[in-house]
Amino acid sequence: MIGRVGADSFGEVLRNALIVEGIDTSTVVTVEGPSGVAAITVAADGTNSIVVTPAANATLQPADIAAARNQIRKASIVLAQLETPLETITALAQECREAKIPLILDPAPAQPLPLELLRSVTWLTPNESETRTLLGRTTVMTEAKAAERLLALGARNVILKLGPRGVYLAGADVPTPAFVPSPDLRAVDTTAAGDCFNGAFAVALTEGRSPVEAAGFACAAAALSITRTGAQTGMPYRSDVNKLLRSLT
Repeated sequence: MIGRVGADSFGEVLRNALIVEGIDTSTVVTVEGPSGVAAITVAADGTNSIVVTPAANATLQPADIAAARNQIRKASIVLAQLETPLETITALAQECREAKIPLILDPAPAQPLPLELLRSVTWLTPNESETRTLLGRTTVMTEAKAAERLLALGARNVILKLGPRGVYLAGADVPTPAFVPSPDLRAVDTTAAGDCFNGAFAVALTEGRSPVEAAGFACAAAALSITRTGAQTGMPYRSDVNKLLRSLT
């Protein structure tokens, strides 16, 4: 994990939560000031609205990427999002490109992205609103057309997150564009479902599964996450995902 937390109680809690799960926090730096926080409201149907204060997250710099170069170059895959400065994510993408390490980018919070960044992305994973932002559109288009236009911007592959419907995959590593449905589970809290999908997808890819198989595993993980409250607390373990997948066969 590469990041920054503040010198406050939130920072201590966040770091300890990672350590408990066996995650290497040697490149998580503590800085003066508050940690990044998010205020999340959840509706009765499980949908959410999030207000984010970046705080320490906004201080992550390209120099932090350079300092973690050795760790990055040992990675099987790198996963990033846009809650840290864009110049830092661009530096990370360049590092991954030079080292030929696959990069998964969750383009959230939604914002337009420079072509130099998109051309270094192996898997771009926007949801529907993020797709419209990336393409500069307000109208809905088919998944196939949206994926085609995103690929034309430079990303090697695209996974469109379609909420409870599942995901749509297309790109250089997907021989035939594919729709992967999501298990139909009752939503309690959809917070971080997209993050859960990305993490599980990354894990499955590093284990040698095909992109479509990895997406199926990740959809099951994300579906489980929405049946629980909270972001980190809603994340399922592998045993939970495997149990759900067995029940669906």
